[in-house]
Amino acid sequence: MGNLNRTIDQVAKEKGIARDTLVEALEAAMVSAARKKYGSRVELEAQYSDETGEVEVFLFKDVVEDVEDSTTEIDLESARRELDPEAEIGDQLGVKMDTESFGRIAAQTAKQVIIQKVKDAERENIYAEYKDRKGDVVTGMVQRYEKRNVIVNLGRAEAIFPYTEQIPRENYRQGDRIRALILDVRRTQKDPQIILSRSNPSFLVKLFEQEVPEIAEGIVRIMCAAREPGQRAKIGVRSSDADVDPVGACVGMKGSRVQAVVQELRGEKIDIITWHNDPAHFVCNALQPAEISKVIIDQDNNTMEVIVADDQLSLAIGKKGQNVRLAAKLTGWKIDVRSESKEEKITGESFERLLSIDDMDEETATILFDNGYRNPEDIAKATLAELTSFMGITEEKGVQLLQGALRYLANPPEDEFEDPDDQEDQGLPDTASGDDSTEGQGEQVAEKTAVQG
Repeated sequence: MGNLNRTIDQVAKEKGIARDTLVEALEAAMVSAARKKYGSRVELEAQYSDETGEVEVFLFKDVVEDVEDSTTEIDLESARRELDPEAEIGDQLGVKMDTESFGRIAAQTAKQVIIQKVKDAERENIYAEYKDRKGDVVTGMVQRYEKRNVIVNLGRAEAIFPYTEQIPRENYRQGDRIRALILDVRRTQKDPQIILSRSNPSFLVKLFEQEVPEIAEGIVRIMCAAREPGQRAKIGVRSSDADVDPVGACVGMKGSRVQAVVQELRGEKIDIITWHNDPAHFVCNALQPAEISKVIIDQDNNTMEVIVADDQLSLAIGKKGQNVRLAAKLTGWKIDVRSESKEEKITGESFERLLSIDDMDEETATILFDNGYRNPEDIAKATLAELTSFMGITEEKGVQLLQGALRYLANPPEDEFEDPDDQEDQGLPDTASGDDSTEGQGEQVAEKTAVQG
């Protein structure tokens, strides 16, 4: 077989595999080759010798008086003469085998075992290298397409760039260099599966971390991010240094920093806003450039009603509802945007419905309305303790109001369900809200909170 030391060292260096792993593979291969010739009933052991650079294979035989199977047994006289002068009946001795006698089929088996062991070691090395790199941005080269997924060569490993993680309308050709986020690393029966993404909000965050030194230094933090990949994104930022403007740091001189990110994302528009502890303030920031007139918060339902001037409604909602949708994703609140004229009409109608309840007077209706009780349904759902907690509402009055609300709901006025003529402007709706797809929980990025601008 010749001296294998140089070959082992060369393969270990080229493949990045530990020398011990290759030695183990060689030993296992020689045992497999021997079993190919002698069968599975024999007991074998292989040992690699660094001095000779050869793999020695030993066949173990039992020392017996009368030999019935020469493959697994040896008589006492032969054992003492050939192997061990002190051998006794019942001992088990290893006989060194002539590896050259294994034959072509056994040699081919050994080769396949070595190849498989090397592949297994390579897979394990790749998994170990990438399993702790989730969230890192890597650069690779487009190798080929598999259906709609792109296979990207990262050097020592291939990664999968799924169609669902690609930015819409981006096209890739073989040989193109792309940057992407390592979204996940999975161990499989074949090669480790490295999943890449360019549409995940974390990719946007990582790009800013690379472009903005203040973020890398920890002075500025990205608190949250929301994206509609390829179209528009919002990030929320805050600064731990009162002298550092977080928005200005992310924008850079003449917009150089944010433009570098926009260019990487092929023109995706990015709003950068200041993050705020107060949810209402934060939502107002998130709906920029629209100016907000009033915010009504419903903590129980995680909902905010945002009132804007009529001429600000289109800005707050955005094209096809995009602005309010991103703001809802960013803040984690469901946002209902309503124009002032619509709010005045609804407010007037709601107040009139409250006044329609038996035993309800205008002063009591005003108190309840200002505290969030906008209609008879709200009154009927309230407890007596909640109603009597307001100044001027006695226990007797509270009972009357509850009974009156229930009577109202049991026999509503005839015009209760008539369609209001509230959509006078056919071009623009008077209200808009973040639906299930918009109210999301805010894309949390490793202790960071996304803020939109």
